[in-house]
Amino acid sequence: MTLHAASREALGFAETRLDEVLGDAGTDPSAVGEELLSVVDLLAREVGLRRAVGDGSSDPEARKRLVRTLLQGKVSDPALQVLDAVVGSRWSSPRELLDGLETVARTALLVSAEKSGKLDTVEDELFRIARIVEAEPELERALSDRVGPVAGKRTLVRNLVADKVDPVTRVLVEQVVARPRGRSIAFGVDELVKLAAARRSRSVAYVTSATELTAEQREQLSAKLERIYGRQITLHVEVDRAIGAGLVVRVGDEVIDGSAAGRLEALRRQLAS
Repeated sequence: MTLHAASREALGFAETRLDEVLGDAGTDPSAVGEELLSVVDLLAREVGLRRAVGDGSSDPEARKRLVRTLLQGKVSDPALQVLDAVVGSRWSSPRELLDGLETVARTALLVSAEKSGKLDTVEDELFRIARIVEAEPELERALSDRVGPVAGKRTLVRNLVADKVDPVTRVLVEQVVARPRGRSIAFGVDELVKLAAARRSRSVAYVTSATELTAEQREQLSAKLERIYGRQITLHVEVDRAIGAGLVVRVGDEVIDGSAAGRLEALRRQLAS
């Protein structure tokens, strides 16, 4: 997600307000997150409303009143408090307000997983789902179809995961499918993996291995990567025997290719030059 300076400031303020709201003992972070996502869906559908609440030249108090008039009694008071912070701020565009609100909603859901001690589980489930979608082009096409009804795609997600994943995982994946922002579904879900890792002040290393790694091998690899990058690393490992041997490791935009297939390709390039 790319935000301009004003929107970054607005997002920071909204996230601070979210932290304050979720700090109250009686507030359910998951409920707040889902309510905020319902508002994202509303603003995505209603272009005129999105423009009205995202107009930085209008009176902030008028924007707050508009949202409260529409949503009072339909969402909880904690959600309304966060929405006050969102629509009362100056965003660079209505579209960036929508992206920012979606980010705040996702954060609330991840806080819910964190508070229940399930953040690791949600992160791993998101990674697995991204790999399933990535490996099934027909599934990717069905979930990212711009013409198909959103309700049908949400149902497809529910049929895919059934009761096999945490509810937070399902809601997050459904939102990616509902609003992919022009990205592949696998990419969008991987962005959620990074957000989950970031809540634990970790970076994500995507590892492709020709064979299953033992617990000791994972620990050794994690330690080596943490020395290289100077920060804690979360490993997400998938097995792909097609790489022949070794590992391919991706951290951010950097790829460390120690696979047999990678070495052969490097040799071919050298011979061709």
